[in-house]
Amino acid sequence: MNDLINPELLRGNLELMVLSALSSGKQYGYSIQTQLWESSREVIDIKAGTLYPILHKLEKEGLVKSHWENETGRRRKWYELTATGKKQLRNRADEWRRYVDCLRRILGPLGELAPQPA
Repeated sequence: MNDLINPELLRGNLELMVLSALSSGKQYGYSIQTQLWESSREVIDIKAGTLYPILHKLEKEGLVKSHWENETGRRRKWYELTATGKKQLRNRADEWRRYVDCLRRILGPLGELAPQPA
């Protein structure tokens, strides 16, 4: 499957996705991109030009902290959730679940979305 999601649908949810990717532990930018790509079954393709401003914003808000490491032989900036970031992730995930439940109620069963014969 390689049907990318409409960027308009992603816009308000990218921060939640990045926070979620970091919930498993510290990561550097490319590993976050790869995790989102793989866990979404190749539907979420976040480019570096989109990801890094999000990481910087989350860091400025105190949800993420970063540090530089050379352990792999290559200097990389690693990001991880702060305690505030973990709490925010839980709150945003709960909010998202409520939103999805609401959409499901509004949209009804999938069969009702198909055009009806005339």
